[in-house]
Formats: sequence, C-alpha cells, structure tokens
Amino acid sequence: MHDKKKYINRELSWLEFNQRVLEEAENPKIPLAERLNFLSISGSNLDEFFMVRVAGLKGQVDSEVFIETIDGLMPEQVLNEVIKKSKFIKKKQNECWENILKELSKNEIKVCETNKLNMTEKKWLKNYFGKEIFPLLTPVAIDPAHPFPFVPNLGLSIVLKLKSKKSKNIIRVVIPFPKGLKKFIKINNIDKFIATEKIIIFFIDQLFPKYNFVSYGAFRLIRDSDIEFSDEAEDLVTTFENQLRKRRYGREVLLEMTKSIPEDLKNMIINSLDINTDNIIYAEHILDISSANQITSSISKAYRWKDFKPRFPERIKDANDNCFAAIRYKDMIIHHPYESFDVVVKFLRQAAKDKKVLVIKQTIYRTAKENNEIIEALVEAAEEGKSVTALLEIKARFDEEVNIKVSRYLKRYGVQVVYGSINLKTHAKISLVVRRERKGLNTYVHFGTGNYHINTAKVYTDLSLFTCNNEVAEDAQQFFNMATGYASPSRWKHLSVAPDNLRNDILTLIDNEISNKVKGRKSEIWFKCNSLIDEEVINKLYKASQMGVKVELIVRGVCCLRPKIKGLSENISVRSIVGRFLEHSRIYCFSNGHSMPSSMAKIFISSADIMPRNFDRRYEVMVPILNQTVHKQILNQIMVANLKDNTQAWEMKPSGEYSRIIEGKLPISAHNYFMSNPSLSGRGKSIKIKKPKDLILKNK
Repeated sequence: MHDKKKYINRELSWLEFNQRVLEEAENPKIPLAERLNFLSISGSNLDEFFMVRVAGLKGQVDSEVFIETIDGLMPEQVLNEVIKKSKFIKKKQNECWENILKELSKNEIKVCETNKLNMTEKKWLKNYFGKEIFPLLTPVAIDPAHPFPFVPNLGLSIVLKLKSKKSKNIIRVVIPFPKGLKKFIKINNIDKFIATEKIIIFFIDQLFPKYNFVSYGAFRLIRDSDIEFSDEAEDLVTTFENQLRKRRYGREVLLEMTKSIPEDLKNMIINSLDINTDNIIYAEHILDISSANQITSSISKAYRWKDFKPRFPERIKDANDNCFAAIRYKDMIIHHPYESFDVVVKFLRQAAKDKKVLVIKQTIYRTAKENNEIIEALVEAAEEGKSVTALLEIKARFDEEVNIKVSRYLKRYGVQVVYGSINLKTHAKISLVVRRERKGLNTYVHFGTGNYHINTAKVYTDLSLFTCNNEVAEDAQQFFNMATGYASPSRWKHLSVAPDNLRNDILTLIDNEISNKVKGRKSEIWFKCNSLIDEEVINKLYKASQMGVKVELIVRGVCCLRPKIKGLSENISVRSIVGRFLEHSRIYCFSNGHSMPSSMAKIFISSADIMPRNFDRRYEVMVPILNQTVHKQILNQIMVANLKDNTQAWEMKPSGEYSRIIEGKLPISAHNYFMSNPSLSGRGKSIKIKKPKDLILKNK
C-alpha cells in the first residue's frame, strides 16, 4: 500500500462522523423530539465545519500555500470532495426533515403552511406578526441607490420580486433576518408551527401595501469565522476583541439557497455576492437545519427522552458531605453525566468557604455564560482573602467573547487572571486547592477530561479524578508554574504534559506493548478518545498491530487510521459511539503484559485527543490512575461497557466508512447501563469482558 493511502483524510472523516449524527435523526428507536434535535445538531456541526475547516481549505487553495496533510491530498482535491459530500449530507438532512415532519404530523404536531390555518389561527398570527415580527424587519430594495445589503455569518434572508399596483414597475427586495428573530413560530400555544419566512410572505402586503407579490426565495450565507492571531500582539484581549468584530465580516465560504428560488433572483444574489457556483448548495425544504431545535424545545416531554437525574457520589455522602475528607480517604473518580457535576462545584465552594484553604488555582477553557457557579466560587474565594489564580484561555474557538467577559468579571473581584502562553492554548482541565492541615500543607487536585461547564456536563460523558497524592499534586503545581510563569520542571513524576512529553510518553507506552508481545507476554491497547489524527501515534499503532498487539479504539469523531488492513492494521478495531450523550472522555489503557482487563494494566485519563494540535500547540495533561479502586472502575466498567455496546456503536471499515453494529440477543447500551447502575465512585460492580453473560445491560 502506498504510504499516504494508509491514512484517511481528516475532513472526509469528520463528514463521516456528522453523517452518523444525522443517522440518529433517522433512528426510529429514538423519541421524535430527540430525532429532531439530532438533525439540528448535524446542521450546526456542518455550519461550524464550513466556518472553520472549509474556510481554511479555501484559504489554502486561493493563496496556493499548501499545508501537507496526513493522506497526501492537495487542498483543492479535498475541497472538491468536501463540497460533494456536504451536498449529499444537505440532501439527506432535508429528506430527514420531511420524514420527521410526517411522523410529527401523525402525532398531531404540525409544521404547516399558512393556508392550512383556520380563521382563529390566522387572526392570532396577524396580531403576532404586527407586534413581534414587523418591528424587527428592515427591507432593502436592490437598485442603483440601494446596494445589496451586508449579510452576516449564518444570516438568513428572504429575497422578493414585487410588482407595483399602479404601474409595471418591478422591484427586488432583500429582507435580512435580524438576530433575535426565531425561524419557527408556535401558533397560539397549540402544536402548530409556521416557518417565519412563510409568515412574512403571508403578510407581505403589510410591508409593501402598494405592491403585489410575484415570487420569492431564501438564502443563507456562511463566512470564514476563524480568528487570525499575530504572535507579536501586545495585548491579547484587545487583539481578540478586534478579531471578534471582524468575524461577522469574514469572506464568503458557502451560499445556501432554496431550490425553488426563481432564476432571476438567484442570479442577482450570486452576482451581488460574487460567489463561485461550486460553493452553492440548494435545499429542497429548509436552509437552516440547526433551527429545528426551536421546535424541539416547544413540544411535549412525551416525545423526548425520559428525564434523568444524575446521582450524587456516595463517597461524599459517606464523608459527611466533606469533599476534602472523602479525597483524603482515597482517590475518587466521578463519571459524568451519570454522576453529578455538582461535586466539582461543591469542591470549589467548600474551598472558597474553608478558612484552612490558602490557595486555589483553576484552568478555564469553556465555561457557562450564565449562572456559573464555578466562577462564583472563585470570586467568593478571592473575596475571602484567598490567593486565587485563574488560568483562562480566551482563544477557545467560538467562546472567546464569553471568556473575555469572564476574565474581566474575575479581575474585578481580585482573582489573578493569567492567559497562559500566546503560542499555546491552555486546554488542560485542572483545579488545585492548597489547604493547611495538622501535618502541614496538603494539596487537593481535580483532573477532568471535560470543561468546567455546568451545562455541557449534563450531556457530555467525562471523568473527574480527585486526588491528594503528594507526587501527583506536586506535578500539578509544576504545571501551573509552567503555564503562568514558564517555570518548566526538569522532569515530571507522574503527569505527561503537552507540549513537553505527552506524545513521547504515549509512543513509549505503545513501544512497551510491542516489546511485551515480542517477549511472548500478553499485549493489548485500548483507547477511548474523540479524535485520532497524529501521524506518529498512528504509525506506532500500525507497528503494534503488525507485531500482533491487539488494539481496540473507541473514537467518537475523526479517525485518520485505517483498521483491518492485512499486513498493516488487521489487529486494530475502530468503533464510534453516538447516542443520547456526547462521548467526550479520553482514556488510554495498556495491558502491561497481562490479559485485559487487568489490575496490572496501565490506565491514564487525559484532556487531550490524539492530535498534533493537542501534542504541539496546547497545554495538556495525562494523569495515571494509581488507586486500584479507581483503576477497576475505569477499566472494568467504563471501558468494557463501551467495548460491548451494540446499540449505539458503529464500526469503521478500511475505506473510512462506518456501519452500525447489529444488536445481538442481548442489547447493550453503555449509556443506559450507566444511567441504571450504581454510582462508580460508590459501589459499582465490575464488568467481565471475557464472559458476555456476565454483562447484563438492559436497553431500557
């Protein structure tokens, strides 16, 4: 096999992932409203993909500055394939939309045309239009005196052709949707919805009383939204604020138009925007797929998943609700969202109030916009006179504005805010508390695989590790010193830290498995992550496979490795789990000469995926699991349940395509299992992988 053919293109692999998300919208086993939500997610995913990844490809093509990719494809080749695949996905999204609408209609939930409304409903709608829609609209005529209006990123607009009632004069008008205008309106609190564009057309005579309606269409624009940042910038915050203002005005990447748009209106838009016809996608029914969630949020809970209330860890309860006492007793793992993120909040809240706590250090990458208890805990601690440092990353894409506001709020109340390195994003998830106790200072550390975000913690699967192991805590202190003051240690005792040693440590661990296999010992590798892109790690996994090491990979999203190729990767399996919760935890397991799952295996959790950006351009942390109870919970429960899932899992083919794993006699859902079983940090039972009958997972 040609060297570059060993790898799958990153962008095409991502589109395969988004297609799996879309497949969930077509899954009849999922409640109707949740199917609509998956459709919306597939739409917003694709929008962001065009705003960043496709925009980058177009930039490479236009500038003729080519960045070599792992698969060897040239940017123009990738761009052509991406547009072709995206058009296919858009078509599937529109078909899925129509199918879901039919299912909703069977359940008396209708997204209908205005001519299907009765007189009472039309009267209500007319009143609504006058009060809630009309004041927000600004029609712009297109003629020599009125240039084509600016259309912001993700902006939806209606374009109209109107004829004067008194003459043959024809005018063309664009009506941009303002930001606060919903795309769907619920009629008078009944289960009927109307697309806002249809409402505007229905009452067009109120906007243009002297004209007759002739025809209309709708269009939507996606712009380049990646922020360019100079290493020579003197003020990080000011630079980002300036770049955020420019984001609305980024160059056009994609134009979407309704398929039914009249030819003359279509040509006017294309000519006015001066966009290449290759970068246009036509939609049969709906342009803004992401807006489907506006319907989801307005229909009965009967069409959604049953409410799930996360458990609060038994270990904290057993320690009289004292986080520090529970952590002193032994290390503790929390499995979100099955176990409540409230324990992380409680840890910081208790630290803020505890008079024995002297220092709090906290990384922040993405965080909630409102009702943010994490931020409030840091403010409270600072007001109590404690030394509080927030290592805040304002370069978190699409959260820059929120993070700038958070940084200013924290500074106002005395929190020391540090932005880390200009060249490196701080992506590690660490919270550190120093407490004076009878035997001296004791340091408590929280390591997370996910963000300190109280909202996403309800729908992302992540792990929280609490420990006061002295050597691990010392490494955590060294990490903060490195990130805030460039004081990098000569060596790390337990942590693997990017960009220092994380990639090399993973490569060494894989080498150890290869060495074990050569010596005739048991050898196996299990990974669970979101993306697998790094060429060095992929090549090392290929080598491990060639030497006979069994490799089980659970990769939710992008995977550039090709599994099951004879002589290259025949011992590698790749699975992806897409379901109710977004799989986000990163777990790396190495059998260490024993049969998996083994108490002697080496287990690590991390904030990092297997990507060059995580290894080279970010501060990341991988932490070993040293406590045997926690070790068993992660390996024998979480990893085994994920490997045995046969209701939400997809298997990757050598081609890069995926097929859904067919349920066996015993349907197994990792998500359902963890929702219905005891707390991991309390009294969870191990799952035995070698004997399927021992794993009783009910698909409730």
